[in-house]
Amino acid sequence: MFSKTISNDAKKIHDTFNQHSPTKKLVLFSLLSCLAAVFQAAGGFIPVIGLFISPLSTAPIIVCTILSLRYGLLSYLLTILLLFFFQPTELIVFPFTTGLLGLGIGFSFLFFKKRFSILFGGTASLFIGILAVLYIFKFPLLGPVASTSFNVFTTGSILLFSLFYSWIWIEISVTSFKRIKKLVL
Repeated sequence: MFSKTISNDAKKIHDTFNQHSPTKKLVLFSLLSCLAAVFQAAGGFIPVIGLFISPLSTAPIIVCTILSLRYGLLSYLLTILLLFFFQPTELIVFPFTTGLLGLGIGFSFLFFKKRFSILFGGTASLFIGILAVLYIFKFPLLGPVASTSFNVFTTGSILLFSLFYSWIWIEISVTSFKRIKKLVL
């Protein structure tokens, strides 16, 4: 299953996007950035339900990165800036978790063909981001579940979570690309 080649839908969407005018590109990138910021900020604005909405902020970053690596990075940075103004409490979470995962998966879709390579790219970006928040910045990202001092069990659990979570987003992305391709092409 992981050694299967993924279709070229992401590359076709990328090529089609590059044919649009700079204005269309900028508007789409801006809308997706705003959408990512709204999804991420939902965790702070809407109690309980918002925590289920905030992981969706990964999707617009994946789409922007698929459309253009440059616009993907700009979308990531613009979303961070928007969060700075509207929900500063999410500034440590988005850049190192959901946003970084979106960049990692989007980048992997454009440069790799095998599902395992794409999974590795997404898992590595999320895993490194979570470890940086926990062990370098000493921010209790996972609350009382995980301490900010290094623990092999916690690190292994984070690796398994990153693997599973990236796999879910890759499957969602592959399904979405087929639908986007029908709309765009």
